[in-house]
Amino acid sequence: MLHSMTGFGKASLDSNLGKISIEFKSLNSKNIDINFNIPSLFKSMENDLRVVVSNKIKRGKVDCKFNLSLDSENFSSQLNHKIIKKYIIDLKKIVDANETELLKIAVKLPEALSKPPTNLNKQIIEDIKKIVLVAINELIDFRIQEGKSMELDLLKNLSSIEKNLEKVKTFAPERSKSLKKRLNNNLKELKIEIDNNRFEQEIIFYLEKYDINEEITRLENHVNFFKKTMKHSNIEKGKKLAFIGQEIGREINTIGSKSNHALMQQAVVEMKNDLEKIKEQLFNVL
Repeated sequence: MLHSMTGFGKASLDSNLGKISIEFKSLNSKNIDINFNIPSLFKSMENDLRVVVSNKIKRGKVDCKFNLSLDSENFSSQLNHKIIKKYIIDLKKIVDANETELLKIAVKLPEALSKPPTNLNKQIIEDIKKIVLVAINELIDFRIQEGKSMELDLLKNLSSIEKNLEKVKTFAPERSKSLKKRLNNNLKELKIEIDNNRFEQEIIFYLEKYDINEEITRLENHVNFFKKTMKHSNIEKGKKLAFIGQEIGREINTIGSKSNHALMQQAVVEMKNDLEKIKEQLFNVL
């Protein structure tokens, strides 16, 4: 089963601090890249949470966003109203300005803002870790569902490559006859005497040089190996599939360079087109 690197997961809890919600979003990346957008209150937990995320999500660009809606019953405003009003009264004695401008100055002065709570009790820490895991697991489920769709698309494109490869096989005998006939016609146009035995030897050498049986066999093996790898229990297989895809492309290109047959070249073009679709999908496979 394939896993996509695109995913989304979220979870929340109601605590004595207020409502805490967490969102995870992931996109494709060569390695694991975790970015936290987290309130200062939870900063002390960031390193521990980073370890949890990296253990569960092996690869991809992951954005984690924390939101905290403070409970107004448990927390008063961070503005110290009395101190700010006193600052404004004193500032009026110094400068001639409206209260809006004085307020902008006052809120920047010492003690104008009360400090938010800085300590988290053990229960809240454990609860946060739990909802982080809930959100991560939801993201992983999302990735699995995306992976199923990607697997169907990959199999569809592989099947198309196989069908066009069968066309290449059917064109192969006709191609050999066509090459031999073309060489004969070229020699006749030259109007020179030839040694038929030597000519037959040269024809055999020429056809062997442009033989594509080995490429066809290797291409079939690579396609089967690709399918087998997709079914493997190992979750991380995007890079391996990309390597196999490169080998598939190498054989298709060689067949194309040797084809010398219009219909065979058309089949090769179709195979290249299907392979490009596969490569695009693989960018997002875990």
